[in-house]
Amino acid sequence: MNRAILVLMILFPIALAAQEKDSGSMKNQPETAAAQADLSADLPSSDPDPNAPQQPKAKPSQPTPPPEAKRKIPGSMVGYIDNPIVESQIRIRFDDAFEDQFPDRSEFFYAKCSCYRGLQNIIPAAYDPNASGPGLGVPNSINFQQLYMNVEYSPHRRFSAFVEVPIRWLQPQGFQSVPPPSLGFLPFSNQSGLSDVTAGFKFAAMASEGTYLTFQFKSYFPSGDASKGLGTNHYSVEPSLLVYHSLSDRWTLEGQMGDWHPIGGSAGVPITGSEGFAGDVFFYGIGPSYKLYRGNHVGVAPVVELFGWHVLGGFQTQPVTGTTDGAASEASGMNIVNLKVGVRTSIGFHNSFYAGFGQALTHDDWYKHIVRLEYRYSF
Repeated sequence: MNRAILVLMILFPIALAAQEKDSGSMKNQPETAAAQADLSADLPSSDPDPNAPQQPKAKPSQPTPPPEAKRKIPGSMVGYIDNPIVESQIRIRFDDAFEDQFPDRSEFFYAKCSCYRGLQNIIPAAYDPNASGPGLGVPNSINFQQLYMNVEYSPHRRFSAFVEVPIRWLQPQGFQSVPPPSLGFLPFSNQSGLSDVTAGFKFAAMASEGTYLTFQFKSYFPSGDASKGLGTNHYSVEPSLLVYHSLSDRWTLEGQMGDWHPIGGSAGVPITGSEGFAGDVFFYGIGPSYKLYRGNHVGVAPVVELFGWHVLGGFQTQPVTGTTDGAASEASGMNIVNLKVGVRTSIGFHNSFYAGFGQALTHDDWYKHIVRLEYRYSF
């Protein structure tokens, strides 16, 4: 306000003097001189007093961008493919899965069944006193639930680090009758507790308004109690490539491809063989989504995901019915494909909810069905 008044004080006498000069009236010259004198009196001196306190210069105000401007894309829509977008987020996820018939397959879900510790007098070649998984009973299948708490922090739009803490619940669905319980193969009860903690990072090789190409690296730590079926009892690493691409203002395509690699793990069958019980698992997925509804604050996007695994090595405990001729079978070469359908609901620019259902399409599977619920807060 003071600056505006000063400018007016300067411009008004100048304009008045110019007008009177153009009129050619000589009798107005004293008034013009007086106006110029008043102008020089109002203007600051060219030699300011060095002892006078300096007034801080006012910084030009800059409009603060709204929070929406920080998010160039609305966020990942998928529920099973990992999020390709590098951002800071907090995610809570819950899974409910049914009928896992081979929970120790390649030690991908949990460790080698401890039933191998009781095969010394039954199948000596398969006897393993160090098998660390649950048992000694052999479940026909298990149902399980997992609660994941994931925190990701991104100091830069191309890089982020994250940690995920899972809690697991197991419910065995019946047990095989052979080997007989008299040999010590007793059923085990429901289990629950901390599973294997995951930590890793993302790096976006490409990060534009409509496309993300991201490298992700995960490390799995054997924090879960393997004897209860809560972990694998070995470290694992998982490099993968993630992609996000906007096909139009409504259609989005996301994908993932990578490899789960165990470090260590239990001995194979027989334990003197060169191949371990754990084995690599190659995985891939693709998921298109469509923004069905876009309001001022709410968006709804159905999403369909096709996710597959190709088991490259390892073993699985062989279901036995009426005979004890076998204990394990090779898992190498198995292909598992699931179809996942769900809906992502976005509220504002920070909150989103996902609800989805997964169905096994192949004979080999990790589970027959799965239900997933998720809440994600991005910031």
